[in-house]
Amino acid sequence: MSARISPEELGTLFLFEQLEPERLAWLAERGAVREYPSGHRIYGEGESGTCFFVLLSGTMSLTRAVRGGGEVEVTRSDHRGTYFGGVMGLLTEDFQEPPYTNSGHAITDVTVFELSCADFRRFMERWYPIALHLVAGVYGTMRTSQARVAERERLVALGSVTAGLTHELNNPAAATQRAVTALREETGILRQKLAYLAESRLNPAVLRELVSVQDAAVKGMAAAPKLSPLEFSDREDEMIDWLEEHGVDNAVDYAPGLVAAGLDRGWAEATSEAVGDALPKAIGWLAHTVEIESLLTEIGDAANRISNLIASAKQYSQMDRAPQQRVDVTELLDSTLAIMRHKVGPGISVVTDYDPDAPQIEVYAAELNQVWTNLIHNAIDAMDGSGTLTVRTVAEPDALLVEIGDTGSGVPQEIQDRIFEPFFTTKPVGHGTGLGLDIAWRIVVDRHGGDLQVHSVPGDTRFQTRIPLRPPAIADSGDNNSSGG
Repeated sequence: MSARISPEELGTLFLFEQLEPERLAWLAERGAVREYPSGHRIYGEGESGTCFFVLLSGTMSLTRAVRGGGEVEVTRSDHRGTYFGGVMGLLTEDFQEPPYTNSGHAITDVTVFELSCADFRRFMERWYPIALHLVAGVYGTMRTSQARVAERERLVALGSVTAGLTHELNNPAAATQRAVTALREETGILRQKLAYLAESRLNPAVLRELVSVQDAAVKGMAAAPKLSPLEFSDREDEMIDWLEEHGVDNAVDYAPGLVAAGLDRGWAEATSEAVGDALPKAIGWLAHTVEIESLLTEIGDAANRISNLIASAKQYSQMDRAPQQRVDVTELLDSTLAIMRHKVGPGISVVTDYDPDAPQIEVYAAELNQVWTNLIHNAIDAMDGSGTLTVRTVAEPDALLVEIGDTGSGVPQEIQDRIFEPFFTTKPVGHGTGLGLDIAWRIVVDRHGGDLQVHSVPGDTRFQTRIPLRPPAIADSGDNNSSGG
């Protein structure tokens, strides 16, 4: 039911009490009085913001949807003159109608003065242009500040990732440098041993046997069994005793390398039969050959580690790849874990539980990696150096579930509804901007049409991300959220 309001009654509202009769008449002519029964929803969050409302009587409330499900009441008022609804229409051009950012409800029977947002903007432009400019300026400054802080958050995260990658690359690089130095020394010694063998005037047949033994020893290193510390110590003692019994100098130096290469007493006896009296010098030659092969293996392993880290970094950053692509999400998770390995202390164990039937999905891969980074970083922080980090994927009928869990202290129940809000943080000042989870929410929900929830009790916190198997019309990367009523 709607009716007109007189200019005189409109002037009794605190919002309009200073207006001249001409302006009150302009508003009264274009607005209407409407009644809504108790329990009625006046408008809904996300709907086109067509109207501006002023409360005349009754009690109203405003609610906002909570990330994770449900609604929370943000305002309740029975004060005559309370205004709400499409305020954001003041900040648009060409009389656009941005969506309502909350829902309006009639708690009791209410009566409101209702004015279209287009007329409200015309009113402000005609008589209060400076106020309109001031409101738009303040709002624009707030949005710019939020965007800059968010960008700073991304740069801080990038710096952390870069530091971690540098740390991880330093280990294999240092190992390579050490191995190259040792390899140079071993090669010099091997040349000397070759000279000693030449001076011994070995029979060509014996020399051929020595080369065969050398080749067999090098090939056998790849299949060398892994020994327990006790088994290694026993074999080492046995090798030292045998070598000393057969007149080999420096047996204590040679034995560890020979045993590590998988060579035992049986190999030593076979070598003795093959080379005869040249055994002492032959053992030295073979021991240094084995050591050189071990160093080459170490260099190869370090190079592979560097190559894998670079591959993980490329996977993480999605360098040289299309922004939106079909990917195996487990590869994204593994690359993120590799990049963040430096954050995982010795007291934290990492468990991965990937669904082998999980399909590839079409996503913005680099942006999802940012989500995993934020969630894993928070999980590690929550455990304070001790616990279990679990990364799990599950193929559901319409979505892929990615769950990142930790055994930390948990998220208190009273703040679980707020942790995805911009700038909300439980960390001390200087240790967080409160945008990590907000960014994650925007990427998962706004960008991919998915869902992000938290389930937490002390000792078991799980952030569950669901990405649709069939991508929706993925939103533009710009910030589409509005903050007005």
